[in-house]
Amino acid sequence: MSHIQWMVRVWPLTASLLFAVPAFSQTKTILSGVPSVKVSESGTERTAVSLSSEQAKSLGCVITLSGQKCYWSSRGNKELVAFSSGAFTTYVALDGSGFVRVVDPASKASASLMSPTEAKFEYVEHLLVGLRSVTYYGTAR
Repeated sequence: MSHIQWMVRVWPLTASLLFAVPAFSQTKTILSGVPSVKVSESGTERTAVSLSSEQAKSLGCVITLSGQKCYWSSRGNKELVAFSSGAFTTYVALDGSGFVRVVDPASKASASLMSPTEAKFEYVEHLLVGLRSVTYYGTAR
């Protein structure tokens, strides 16, 4: 078998292996959080409640990174786009269903000077449901 014949036979296999690598990329957890406060709002009412440990466990917020894409794993793996500004990164759902804003752990001390909210919580998860919204405030695990 000549060198050219060998390359013709081997190249398709080599190319398929090279281009398949991104499909096997690792998934990394960016945020795994547990909420402690739930705020429900509509145009006519606003309700804020403290969540029990039991409720908080079932309402956890998880964001993952797979390859170059972020996903809202706890909300049906919705794809997210990330925007960073100062001490915060905001992950926005591409379908417009909501967002998660996270305080950078390295900037937590300076962000805490802004208000008691930044001092107490590490993320906020905001969901849009029709014309209503649900917001969870929580801490990372």
